[in-house]
Amino acid sequence: MPDTRIGIGLDFGTSNSAAAWFDGQQLHRVQLEAAPILPTAVHLDRAYLALTGTAAIDRYVEENRGRRVELVAELIGESATGVTGNNTGEDITRLETQRNAIYGPLYDRTLPGRLFLGLKRLLGDPEIERLTVFEKHYRIVALLTPILAQIRLGLERDVPPPLPAVHAGRPVTFEGRADARNGVATARLTEAYEHAGLRIAEFYPEPVAATLSWLQGARRRQSGTALTVDFGGGTLDLAVVRFEGASFEVLSTHGMALGGDRIDQLIFEHMLFPELGRGERWIREVDGRVIDTLFPFNEFETSLINWQTTFLLNQNQWRPMVVDRISAGDAAAEKFQRLLDLITFNYSYNCIQAIRRAKVELSTATQTLIDIPELNLTVPFSRAQLDAILAPVLARTRECVQTVLARASRAPAQIDVVIRTGGTSEIVAVRELLESLFPQRVEGHDPFTSVACGLAIANFHGHHCRLD
Repeated sequence: MPDTRIGIGLDFGTSNSAAAWFDGQQLHRVQLEAAPILPTAVHLDRAYLALTGTAAIDRYVEENRGRRVELVAELIGESATGVTGNNTGEDITRLETQRNAIYGPLYDRTLPGRLFLGLKRLLGDPEIERLTVFEKHYRIVALLTPILAQIRLGLERDVPPPLPAVHAGRPVTFEGRADARNGVATARLTEAYEHAGLRIAEFYPEPVAATLSWLQGARRRQSGTALTVDFGGGTLDLAVVRFEGASFEVLSTHGMALGGDRIDQLIFEHMLFPELGRGERWIREVDGRVIDTLFPFNEFETSLINWQTTFLLNQNQWRPMVVDRISAGDAAAEKFQRLLDLITFNYSYNCIQAIRRAKVELSTATQTLIDIPELNLTVPFSRAQLDAILAPVLARTRECVQTVLARASRAPAQIDVVIRTGGTSEIVAVRELLESLFPQRVEGHDPFTSVACGLAIANFHGHHCRLD
């Protein structure tokens, strides 16, 4: 009888997710939307109806276009602080208790929906168990489930259910500082997969999976040693693999929380902050004295680059400072008007998207623009500027390469091929760094679906590779 087995791999990524299946001969990438890539995003409206992927992002952007944020404090209770009418001999029925309202954190009462991106980054933090969505508290597991359920539906269009247990991708090290972060993250993912109707055969290291998909397609060498550099949106993961024919041995792995999302934030800081008021002075009169200081832009920075929290800047602690600075009417007032518009209309996400477009364009061009029409802002951006911004990232990447080679007891000259994968690996400076370390041995490989394909191969053959 012909072999009817199939292997299924699912790569749940920080920025994008993918799935694939393998029949022993051919790899099949699952069409999750119009392409085999699904943005790892979920949107919940006030009725708690979920949208996922591109539809989730589009809904969030559209419903926040030109919307003014209105923050109010949530009334959560009352406290009794005193009693009036308590003269001696007074009828007790006439006593009145003075009560003070107790208010909780501010919330945006006009917010139509919540968008969650990068949830994978929270999985390893045991202290983050639930996220507030309007009046309800959602476990992280519950927010992951709709995304995984959509991937399951895509798989079932190709593979008749019931689906076999899948190989699920995992980074070498999940993000977070807790010692037990890998165990916490895999436990949460296991539960989310189960709620989505999927069973896990094994969590498999993402860089090892990418190596397997390269070996399946390359067939250029019968034996050798490969270094795989998987540079994605949230993590940098590496593996050194010795292969010979159909057999292979994982010599070492290494990883850290460093990826495209952090690079986007660095670009935001270097290229956009000066256009929003960083470095400008603030002259005002306080108690009859003229005060001249730098504008405290540092108080805004974290909420600006973490777009999910930008709306919190619409509080009296920050907003009046910007309004006062605009009133100076000098040449810098235009910058602070941009800052006010960004805060008021929640445009940080638009800024991040413009940065990502420009970053991609610099992979093939030497000059581009960071264009943000919502702020009437266009900033020239060159590859040389990007390279300068990336200097600390490249230094850490070099350290990661050195560490994984040391763990494998291999020198750079003993590496036969470097497999470069993941969206961030397409950046020219990253490619040039790897080429400088391993001249003429670097090969780009399927940046967005290599891991899913390798997971499907590992699942078909029943490969095991446990890290902890």
